[in-house]
Amino acid sequence: MTATKTVTGTKTGAARRERPNYLAGFGSLIWLFLVGLPLYVMLVATFQSRSDYGDSGPLSLPHHFTLDNYISNFNSGFGQYFLNTLIVTVCVVGIVLLLVPPLGYAIVRGRGRLTGGVFRLFLLGLAIPAQAVIVPMFYVISEAGLYDNLIGVILPTAAFAMPVCTLILTGAMRDITPELYEAMTMDGASPWRIFFRLVLPLSRSGLSTITVYSALQAWNGFLFPLVLTQSAESKVITMGLYDFQTEHGVDIPGLLSAVVLSMLPILIVYLFARRALVQGLMGVGGK
Repeated sequence: MTATKTVTGTKTGAARRERPNYLAGFGSLIWLFLVGLPLYVMLVATFQSRSDYGDSGPLSLPHHFTLDNYISNFNSGFGQYFLNTLIVTVCVVGIVLLLVPPLGYAIVRGRGRLTGGVFRLFLLGLAIPAQAVIVPMFYVISEAGLYDNLIGVILPTAAFAMPVCTLILTGAMRDITPELYEAMTMDGASPWRIFFRLVLPLSRSGLSTITVYSALQAWNGFLFPLVLTQSAESKVITMGLYDFQTEHGVDIPGLLSAVVLSMLPILIVYLFARRALVQGLMGVGGK
């Protein structure tokens, strides 16, 4: 009798688990529609001419499929903007990966007041928005002779990305158990050997997170390029999008095709690093 009840209860529980959740499915369809409709409008517009887009509207399929918007973007200097943005992004990510891991390691393993003070100083940087210091930043960059130069954009972008990256990476490094540090120390390993052989391999998720985060900050940066650059040779993608607005209106198909081109590289980076990105963000705060 007990066995029969157990089998019956198991079947009932399995039936409950296999029952479809119609409410969740309906909510997923709504979410898919809300996300898919803007993407559809954006992508379809890039394959239409400006006149066809104005006559047919944003929801219609293109009557004459064309790639002229993408071709004209590169012919009008968008390729230079793309290259400048790539240079800024690579340099910012390089600076962050060069400075933040040793800094995070020193904060996690340090026991002195100096390391604690440095960490609090970086945390203070989280509370200071870039808009609040853009005027003194402009004078500093100008006095240093870096105005209208990509270096003048790279340095402040990397500086404002470092506080968040330091917080993320120290959280990942704190998850390394003290026993591993003690084992390598007893084997006679130097601090630098511990850093390269133990800390960096076990902090891959945190390193991936700060790479993606700093790349996003650099690629989508607008304030520093707006204030610290002027010439077309120093423009980045976010500033180049202004070229599609004229006194006669906005070239919407051309603008949206430029948006698609600008988001593809960072989207590819996110697709390959999304799992490590989520794991790294889960470790923020440490133990």
